[in-house]
Amino acid sequence: MEIVKKTARELAELIRAGELSSVEVTQAFLARIEKLDTQLHAFLFVDKEGALAAAKAVDADLAAGKELPPYAGVPIAIKDNICQRGIPTTCGSAMLEGWKAPYDATVVRNIKAARLPILGHTNMDEFAMGSSTEHSAFGPTRNPWDTSRIPGGSGGGSAAAVAAYLAPWALGSDTGGSIRQPGAVTGTVGAKPTYGAISRYGLIAMASSLDQIGPVARTVEDAAILQTLVGGHDPLDSTSLPDTDADLPAAAQKG
Repeated sequence: MEIVKKTARELAELIRAGELSSVEVTQAFLARIEKLDTQLHAFLFVDKEGALAAAKAVDADLAAGKELPPYAGVPIAIKDNICQRGIPTTCGSAMLEGWKAPYDATVVRNIKAARLPILGHTNMDEFAMGSSTEHSAFGPTRNPWDTSRIPGGSGGGSAAAVAAYLAPWALGSDTGGSIRQPGAVTGTVGAKPTYGAISRYGLIAMASSLDQIGPVARTVEDAAILQTLVGGHDPLDSTSLPDTDADLPAAAQKG
């Protein structure tokens, strides 16, 4: 069984069935990152210790018979403009080198609640201003299909990581194509959700009125699952869509 070639949904099923542990799955992706990322430079920071600690906690709870979220134990990568408490978050810029976010973005809180080990932060054009991931202060990301070519941008790190089986799925952010264009270039599924469907609280924005966090995956099914895991109403984001008609003005309910 080649663990890294499985979809996120398949990995979740294998973990819940006891055929794989979250630690085995997480270690498989970390080993592939170690082997290939020196060539691809998809990651700016790999949190090996944190990812394995989260995976061990999932395995311990499953062994104890606790009920866990359905995709618990499946690791994920996130774009480096999404704040994760205590983890270097640079937006691909030397200006933020060494800065550690003091809080979790709402999507990161949702990821942690879903019990997904976070592998690390992916490379990007500096402050999301680019379309090739050649303009990161820490060096370009390469397209895993042909390392002489770009993976698209600004979120080329997330797309390259998923395309190269360094992560089963990832989060990106899209202003004018920064998830979708790398998806097209790397053969991954990249979606920009409806504005307000996913909270932007904790996203270091390029253009706040246009930015939207969204999924990066290898299948449409995994992308849809990930959007469901991280989406939903967030009172910390004033543009977040309400969850139910009860939250809407009376006029909107009638319409």
